[in-house]
Amino acid sequence: MIKNVFYTIKVIIVTWLIRFFYKTNHWNIQGLEQIDELLKEGRSIIVASWHGQLLPTFMNLAKYGYYGLAGMHKDAELISQFGERIGWKLLRGSSSDRGKEVYLEMVKVLETPGSVVALTPDGPKGPARIPKPGVIRAAQKTGAVIIPAMGQSTKHWGFTNWDTFYIAKPFGRIEMIYGEPLYFSEDDDFKSCAETLRETLNALAETVDNSIKT
Repeated sequence: MIKNVFYTIKVIIVTWLIRFFYKTNHWNIQGLEQIDELLKEGRSIIVASWHGQLLPTFMNLAKYGYYGLAGMHKDAELISQFGERIGWKLLRGSSSDRGKEVYLEMVKVLETPGSVVALTPDGPKGPARIPKPGVIRAAQKTGAVIIPAMGQSTKHWGFTNWDTFYIAKPFGRIEMIYGEPLYFSEDDDFKSCAETLRETLNALAETVDNSIKT
């Protein structure tokens, strides 16, 4: 009981701090209107960001009540509870734990027109910037459009494990870019699709990095 109380307090503190960090940044957002346009057409969308730069996308889209994907490990539990507090609906699982189940749950969501799922193609445990099959297979199976997204703050911390995970410091500027939609059909070669996604996200990351230096 006491352990649960302390954990709840931890989640509340983390939620407050991250909200503070991101709300005190000035946001420069490009391409967000594409999501609205696709939803008006009845398309379902997968928003894809690299794991290390997840938080700008996570914070920017929180108010819309979209679906997110979180793993089953300890850190993911904290992220999941934090995400639910700020407005996300979380699907839980990864390639190593509940992989098949969460994939089917994601497909079911995306088969509903006008749905949005945000995920990290290289999460939750890497290797960094190498897309796992789930995001490509789900897009091919459901016809969902992939919107690549990348953001970074001019002031940030980096925490390195298998990847460097960035958190914005307060009172900086966040450059946030939603790239051009990617369409993958079931007939497309998986390796080619994965390479296209990887190159697109890396190009966005480079553009964002260059933007925060100016």
